[in-house]
Amino acid sequence: MSTYKTLYLSEKDSVAVALNEIPENTTVIVKVEDVEISVKVLEPISFGHKFAVKAIEQGADIIKYGEVIGAAVVAIQAGQHVHVHNLEGKRGRGDKIV
Repeated sequence: MSTYKTLYLSEKDSVAVALNEIPENTTVIVKVEDVEISVKVLEPISFGHKFAVKAIEQGADIIKYGEVIGAAVVAIQAGQHVHVHNLEGKRGRGDKIV
């Protein structure tokens, strides 16, 4: 397994954050308390960016640090980069209620 570091704070989270650059096709382990999830990263993930730790259906909430941060605009596979191209933010918008 790799030594890449990630931030994954809640079992409810659907994404983890890369704490260093993670190359594509790298398997990482994300951990919280007694839970460990093995994720094959499907594309390069830059420092500070999110990747899915589990499959996320189109329209489903995306959860980071135990909080909803947006919704998936397309289906997202485990290991895919999660960013503005596949996530629509819900926070701070006057036209959407979280």
